[in-house]
Amino acid sequence: MKVRKAVFPVAGLGTRFLPATKAMAKEMLPVVDKPLIQYAVEEAYASGIREIIFVTGAGKNAIENHFDHSCELEHMLMARGKDAQLKMIHSLIPESGSIIYTRQNQPLGLGHAIWCARNIVGNEPFAVLLADDLIKAEKPVLKQMMEKFDELQSSIVSVVEVDPKETSKYGILDADPLVNSVTKIRGLVEKPKPKEAPSNLAIIGRYILTPEIFTILQGKETGAGGEIQITDAMARLLKTQDIYGYRYQGTRFDCGNKAGFQMANLAFSLDRPDMRERLLPFIRNLIDKY
Repeated sequence: MKVRKAVFPVAGLGTRFLPATKAMAKEMLPVVDKPLIQYAVEEAYASGIREIIFVTGAGKNAIENHFDHSCELEHMLMARGKDAQLKMIHSLIPESGSIIYTRQNQPLGLGHAIWCARNIVGNEPFAVLLADDLIKAEKPVLKQMMEKFDELQSSIVSVVEVDPKETSKYGILDADPLVNSVTKIRGLVEKPKPKEAPSNLAIIGRYILTPEIFTILQGKETGAGGEIQITDAMARLLKTQDIYGYRYQGTRFDCGNKAGFQMANLAFSLDRPDMRERLLPFIRNLIDKY
């Protein structure tokens, strides 16, 4: 089985970034000069994915427009001879038919969002990427995971060690210590209190799942927060299939919170020689002040 399709749940309201997200999709918030969702889509394409499935909601038209032609803008750039910028925006447009949109009509959680893509995914393994988790890596994290999937032929989730005090924010693994970056999962718990957490290995926003997960999600059982949790569904899938945790190679920025978003902007800006020369003296001055 090969992973050919990737699901992007983008129906969230982005309440943690209000008022910026009142009229703007949170996935369109820019890190330097690219929106978060573009980084995630580029990671998928660079990993060999060719079919992108967006699970959208109300107010997400900007995402569709971003990955489509803008005739007025393109004509203006052409008329002004801005060939580099024209080429850049053309690169956002995928081959015909490779991006599909479907709606999550109720905000019932990540598990429900993934279930909404069931008829498009069909009976094959698929990836899930959450744009909030932006990861700098020499080899795309999803590609790392797809290589492991080719070897194991089982569902895989990306994991990271978190501060034990932070377990209530994540799906947490009950698993042995990592060996060569991989561990076989015994159980999963959604957002446990620190005293109840089986480990500090937390799932972050990269998954490869087998299609049997849809049968479980079909039951629409709710968990933490009254939502349909993908972590709970994977815990039930464990009864019939193996699932593995994979510690990716790369640096993760949690752009679902304001501090992590600003850290990502700083880190990606400093990678740009044209910006680094101006930013470094400014940052040093700020550090001296604070």
